Amino acid sequence: MAESLVKSPAERFSRLFRKAGVFLGKEQLREALGVLREGEALALALGDTQRLTLFREEIARCLAQLSERPE
Repeated sequence: MAESLVKSPAERFSRLFRKAGVFLGKEQLREALGVLREGEALALALGDTQRLTLFREEIARCLAQLSERPE
């Protein structure tokens, strides 16, 4: 059966968190940050304050890790 092209917001959030997690696991922080920002934008667009808070917390952690790295 073909996968639906229209995904529920919960599925979209879940996919973004998983994708960011893969990048974080590989220490690809800039890529993870991009995905987290995408989730933040989705949460803002949907007015989901709970998930917006989660994405912003993860963004802050990712930024902190990036700032600790030598360039």
